[in-house]
Amino acid sequence: MKITWYGHSAFRIDHAGKAIMIDPFLSGNPSWDGGWEGPAEGATHVLLTHGHDDHIGDAADICKATGAMLVANFEICMHLVAKGVDGNKINPGNHGGTVDCGGFTTSFVQALHSSSTQTGEGNNLYLGNPGGLVLHFADAPTVYHMGDTDIFSDMALIQELHQPQIGIVPIGDRFTMGGAVAALACRRFFKFEAILPCHFGTFPIIDQTADTFIKAMEGDGSKVKKIQPGDSVEV
Repeated sequence: MKITWYGHSAFRIDHAGKAIMIDPFLSGNPSWDGGWEGPAEGATHVLLTHGHDDHIGDAADICKATGAMLVANFEICMHLVAKGVDGNKINPGNHGGTVDCGGFTTSFVQALHSSSTQTGEGNNLYLGNPGGLVLHFADAPTVYHMGDTDIFSDMALIQELHQPQIGIVPIGDRFTMGGAVAALACRRFFKFEAILPCHFGTFPIIDQTADTFIKAMEGDGSKVKKIQPGDSVEV
């Protein structure tokens, strides 16, 4: 399995003929100036954790250009169908549910955050509850993308139910956990074999590096895969 990071919370997972885009904020992403077309080439799935613009990103354009399956909560799916995504290519779910994505499954788990987008009238459009996504593969590690979240004690249940081996963890503070709290979440609740920190270094008002997180991981710092936007890691 190859995982590529494009800055912020945008990832691509390639495995067994599937090309999975998660939170594809590419156009307008200060950490990535390569557009969405290259990263999304051959995309088979687009997965979204919540409805903020820096996570939905280029999802609609990618789905329309590639025919990728959209996997998200019901509200986001309907929002993007209204923007031209094929209604026959959506796979909606919600907290506690698991959907078959063809080659892997996606389980929807909670996250402590918010979820909306601004309309042209300056109002916020509610886009369902924010969540994390757990991807189960028959012959590859289980991946948990936490979305945007604070620490919460039910992370212990996510570990018990799903036993994720790969953690994609927000660490940038202000809108998500900061590095020290994110490290506490990883050390207390999970048994990750590899951790990819995200949601940092994108905007000036969030933490610019992963240094605080790595230091707070203490003896488990070797699990952290510190890569640059556009880089990949094999897990």
